[in-house]
Amino acid sequence: MEKYRKVAMKRLLVLGAGTAGTMVVNKLRPRLAVDEWDVTVVEPSALHLYQPGLLFVPFGRYEPSDLLKATRPLLAKGVTFVQGEVDRVEPAADRVLLTDGRSLAYDQLVIATGTHPRPDMTPGMTGPQAGKTVHEFFTLEGARALRDVLRVWRKGRLVVHLTELPIKCPVAPLEFAFLADDFFRRARVRQDVEITFVTPLSGAFTKPIAAKQLGGMLERR
Repeated sequence: MEKYRKVAMKRLLVLGAGTAGTMVVNKLRPRLAVDEWDVTVVEPSALHLYQPGLLFVPFGRYEPSDLLKATRPLLAKGVTFVQGEVDRVEPAADRVLLTDGRSLAYDQLVIATGTHPRPDMTPGMTGPQAGKTVHEFFTLEGARALRDVLRVWRKGRLVVHLTELPIKCPVAPLEFAFLADDFFRRARVRQDVEITFVTPLSGAFTKPIAAKQLGGMLERR
């Protein structure tokens, strides 16, 4: 009888190498024994987009290139990177099928695919004024187009509108309104720009403590 028996490797599979997926594998890989756990992350893009930075592109604080890094070097040593797109998850079989036909088995699965903006589901968002007078900053293309407009736009009404909930980052439109206020003040044209914040919620700050402490910030600006 063998004194030691080889233990089958356990498989941790993470879908998505965005901010969340990258943090999951980078924090867990050092904590999981390399001779017991295989850690794999699946991501369709070879480039990692730092999405929190998109909010600052329209105001020239970041260049789009600042937010793009190669995906693989951002992953901890010992993490297997599979570039591919997920077709479906089959929980009964403990496996994930990719669109190219590959099958990845798992013992534990983490889904970190995030959310994806769907401007096509809101009438007008993808019409002839998209990227001209109608904008979004949740994609690199949208943030870049808005930056190009704000570089030359110095007079009129800016409407920041939460069209529908849920959205990718609920506080981002509020942050955008404050950044826009600062942007136009620095450009010395704030008096020529009217900023309107529209929300389906009961207020800009909906949590009681936040509403009490911060509720007057929009009015004061």
